[in-house]
Amino acid sequence: MKKLLLPFFACCSLWVQAEDAPLWLRYPALSLDGREIAFTYKGDIYTVPAEGGRAVQLTTNPRHDTRPVWSPDGRYIAFASDREGSFDVYLMAREGGTPRRLTTHSGNEYPETFKDNETILFTASIRPDVKDSQFPSSLFPQIYAVGTKGGRPVLFSSLAMQELSLSRDGRRLLYQDQKGYEDPWRKHHQSSITKDIWLCTLDGERTYQKITRFAGEDREPVWSADGRSFYYLSEESGSFNVWKAAPDGSEKRQLTRHTTHPVRSLSVADDGLLCYTYDGELYTLREGGKPQKVAVSIVSDRLERDVVNQLLRGGATDIAVSPGGKEVAFIVHGDVYVTSMEYETTRRITDTPQQERDLSFSPDGRSLVYSAERDGVWGVYLARLTDKEEKLFTYAVGVEEEPLVVSGRTSFQPTFSPDGKEVAFLEDRTTLRVINLKSRKVRTVLDGKYNYSYSDGDQTYQWSPDSRWFLAKYISVGGWNNTDIVLVKADGSGEMTNLTESGYSDGNPKWVLGGKAMIWSSDRAGYRSHGSWGSEDDMYIMFFDAEAYDKFNLSKEELALAEEAEKEEKEAKEKAEKEKKDKKKDKKKDKKEADKDEEKEEEVEPLVFDLENRKDRVRRLTINSSHMGDAVLTPKGDKLYYCAAFEGGYDLWERNFRENSTKLLIKNVGGGSMSIDKDGKYIYLLFGGAIKKITVGESKVTGVSFAADFRYRPAEERAYIFDHAWRQVKDKFYDPDLHGVDWEGYRKAYERYLPHINNNYDFQEMLSELLGELNGSHTGARYSAPMSAPTVAELGVFFDEQYQGDGLKVAEVLKQGPLSKAGCRVKAGCIIEQIDGQPVKAGEDYFPLLAGKAGKRVMLSVYDPSTNKRFDEQVKPVSPGAVSGLLYKRWVEQRREMVDRLSGGRLGYVHVKGMDSQSFREVYSELLGRCRNKEAVIVDVRHNGGGWLHEDLAVLLSGKEYQRFEPRGQYIGSDPFNRWLKPSCVLVCENNYSNAHGFPVVYKTLGLGKLIGAPVPGTMTAVWWERQLDPSLVFGIPQVGVKDENGQYLENHQLQPDIEVYNSPESQLRGEDTQLERAVEEMLKQLDKQ
Repeated sequence: MKKLLLPFFACCSLWVQAEDAPLWLRYPALSLDGREIAFTYKGDIYTVPAEGGRAVQLTTNPRHDTRPVWSPDGRYIAFASDREGSFDVYLMAREGGTPRRLTTHSGNEYPETFKDNETILFTASIRPDVKDSQFPSSLFPQIYAVGTKGGRPVLFSSLAMQELSLSRDGRRLLYQDQKGYEDPWRKHHQSSITKDIWLCTLDGERTYQKITRFAGEDREPVWSADGRSFYYLSEESGSFNVWKAAPDGSEKRQLTRHTTHPVRSLSVADDGLLCYTYDGELYTLREGGKPQKVAVSIVSDRLERDVVNQLLRGGATDIAVSPGGKEVAFIVHGDVYVTSMEYETTRRITDTPQQERDLSFSPDGRSLVYSAERDGVWGVYLARLTDKEEKLFTYAVGVEEEPLVVSGRTSFQPTFSPDGKEVAFLEDRTTLRVINLKSRKVRTVLDGKYNYSYSDGDQTYQWSPDSRWFLAKYISVGGWNNTDIVLVKADGSGEMTNLTESGYSDGNPKWVLGGKAMIWSSDRAGYRSHGSWGSEDDMYIMFFDAEAYDKFNLSKEELALAEEAEKEEKEAKEKAEKEKKDKKKDKKKDKKEADKDEEKEEEVEPLVFDLENRKDRVRRLTINSSHMGDAVLTPKGDKLYYCAAFEGGYDLWERNFRENSTKLLIKNVGGGSMSIDKDGKYIYLLFGGAIKKITVGESKVTGVSFAADFRYRPAEERAYIFDHAWRQVKDKFYDPDLHGVDWEGYRKAYERYLPHINNNYDFQEMLSELLGELNGSHTGARYSAPMSAPTVAELGVFFDEQYQGDGLKVAEVLKQGPLSKAGCRVKAGCIIEQIDGQPVKAGEDYFPLLAGKAGKRVMLSVYDPSTNKRFDEQVKPVSPGAVSGLLYKRWVEQRREMVDRLSGGRLGYVHVKGMDSQSFREVYSELLGRCRNKEAVIVDVRHNGGGWLHEDLAVLLSGKEYQRFEPRGQYIGSDPFNRWLKPSCVLVCENNYSNAHGFPVVYKTLGLGKLIGAPVPGTMTAVWWERQLDPSLVFGIPQVGVKDENGQYLENHQLQPDIEVYNSPESQLRGEDTQLERAVEEMLKQLDKQ
């Protein structure tokens, strides 16, 4: 057995270290003179001679510095840093020194290139041009210019561009396009969403020409010094390599032939020397030669400590209350702790960089089981008190751990049986198994084929009080969307009964009344959302015993009489037993016989079920459906306590069946897991990382405080998360063959980077590169960095980007924005001269004047040139998110007006924002309301990020009239009355994702109408985004694949529209929508043929 918590000490690793072969060198940029390479390593900017040598560290800020860009004269380096809370553009001298902050917006800005020695072009999501017809989204940022001394950013391009490269004469621009969403580190895919390279001429009116045609990725173009060719990265040969082509995209040829890893971050010097990164290291290349690895040596402090001791007082994720109610076990940051219910004293049970979860106390409170992922596999472990005299973990001197189930197969979610003799657990996530603690034999109770696990921990089961049965979640065959509850025998015989069989979603079963009934949640009576977006639930009870059912239905008076009779009967029985014992001659028994009698008295009588008429013994316990948290029934069955959300947060409610009353006990208590003590006095609730003890009689909430001594080991934790993510993909990816990828090989290829990563930005990027090898949608890692910068508030206007005088000239006021309020005098053409008394000078940055002002009153000093008057206007700016919603409404309204104008009022238009319930209700309202009398409708699903709504939309658009309602000859309606009965078409584009791919597939398969627009990438899978041990990190696994009627997965199978048409950059910037115009044309043709 393994003794836990042996005392040892770890030193902080702050020594100066030398690395002769550092890895994960990112974003290299070669100076134009070809002498030095700037790059990012461990969140700092370094330079190294192009021929190799010792690198010089230029930045030492503890925040993240990245993406260096050289000025043309080589004197300066621009880079991005989040040292002020969000990524801004900074400038420093070639030799280093104190950087100058150039941008101040609270969004993220990244440098792209220098326009000249005094001007930097950078990417930012601030505001497109007022004429731009692009869908408003942060997916389509703009390019701004800012001077090397700072100042007001100037819009350079409203069109979304990435990886800009200016020709030496400044007349031509190469860039890669941004068509919409896909993880930037995804590899090997070929679809309409992949990057293409474009040529933009900057002389006079700009022109745009797509110059690469490969169906996969073409990225990162850089001009040759003479401008007669360019270099770029392409996957045309199977993996990213360096290619060269003429300015029109012809004469292309491959220059490198790397495999296994992608080539990234291409740059070029004036003498033709190329630089890039491959396999975490720097390379240079001269055309016609072989790639040369740049030997880099780095000498620097190692600032990340091996162990960081922390005292955690929140963040609990699992709890288990001891049988006596004196202590509670919980998980914080993946470790197991036990704390006193009354005091803050806390005992650590495990101390690992991996994670533990799923806690259960033994009936005597002296043992604790939990699951842990160690050595690459989930197993079940048991911790017990070593001293027989001790009863509490919190104050125990000795605790020992032993592996209970470590079989090489995923085993977790353990629970002690009520008699303490066995432990149940899940194997391979869905198979319910039981281990006997004495014999250590394991048996299967419920085969895994009867369930499906979408996310770890989504399976529920519970032992019966007599330890002979289970209640469990159950989908049988094909019932994933309509779960049931099964009663299954614990002996492994396979005997089971589907208790609910409702066709609705039933879950969260709990034994009550000593096993004579169960309570569970069901959405059979509540409001149901469209698609799979939830519903309102109720709590129900099902009785397995007719006598218990009859007793539950007694009135308060009848129950009192029945309880009095039971009490008298019990007293008489006890008196008779005592008299019988007294008559025995031998009143002395040996200790063994006494113990046997005691055991016999404690035995739980086996449960007997009357299941034949069980559905006649079902009662709805809650009177109003709601978004349910959890619920518990008192031991006597007279009251139900439940958490429900009607408005805002979750409140605790009491349903008193004897009084036939329902009342609110506590507001905003939270909606987490609940348990009740054996006397029904206390409820224990876990919500938002806090443990709460609720005294129900007093409606009082007391926090269970703890002080968890946690040892944070960042490097070891990252290594664990890497291994965990790799295994989760192996176990749960929708294709068991993992798209034919050598997953084991990639694990070895990527894990060697771990010692060279010390921050989550780099770690997230490395995980995304690994996951990108799968060539799957819905994957990659995400890091949510803490946001400390004050948000720059929005006035809800477009400014005139051509205006160069003092102040800000208004080009358009957004409807429903801060300046559109009744009585506001600010209109298009007005000039905002001051903000809160601070003058807005020409060329000066005004964003700091609005920082942190969202929701606060701001005074604007305004000049109106049309009246030659000045006035003050008090407004309340809003958040960027609020303005994003206004921009979306504006975009939809513009398209609706366009359709109405082009069709002469004959056609309707509706945009489907997302594949969710709210979007469906808006579409339903538009179709059967505003569009009711239109002859046909255009359904626009472009730029839809997905969800789950394909069937609802297809049914809505599939209506065919079969009868009409005409009293006295007046037509008043048709059947079906809740469907669209007229022609339709669907607009699609490259930025349709997930279910926004699935819906057009269904629409086309059913022959409902034409698809018009750009091809849709094959991304129809269902994803699980799993939050990690470090909660700021998540990663995605596409784990539910969808097959078409021919048995072919939709993933990676692009959908071709019936009419293929694109919006060109020129037409977009003019405010046109070519795809929509073509849809109007086609629908009018169809109507004219009828």
